[in-house]
Amino acid sequence: MARVCQVSGKRANNAKHIRHRHSGQWKFRAPKKNRLQHANLQMVTVKTPTGNVRLKIATSVLKSPEFAAVQCGLKPIPKAWLKKSTYGI
Repeated sequence: MARVCQVSGKRANNAKHIRHRHSGQWKFRAPKKNRLQHANLQMVTVKTPTGNVRLKIATSVLKSPEFAAVQCGLKPIPKAWLKKSTYGI
């Protein structure tokens, strides 16, 4: 399963892992390796009129007031959340 938020579309971010070696010489410079910063995804169950739906959601979206309104029933759940996303494949 892809590591993508089903609500906001957040995915991994490209970054560098840099180790500081406390040296100023070019020969001993700090190595820089590529790495991914993954989104903090959690599985959440949301109740709908037709049944429960499990969504993979980033925690920043989980804490948002818009998602809280959907989860407690003040707003209807958007149709885009109910579809299985293809993740652009």
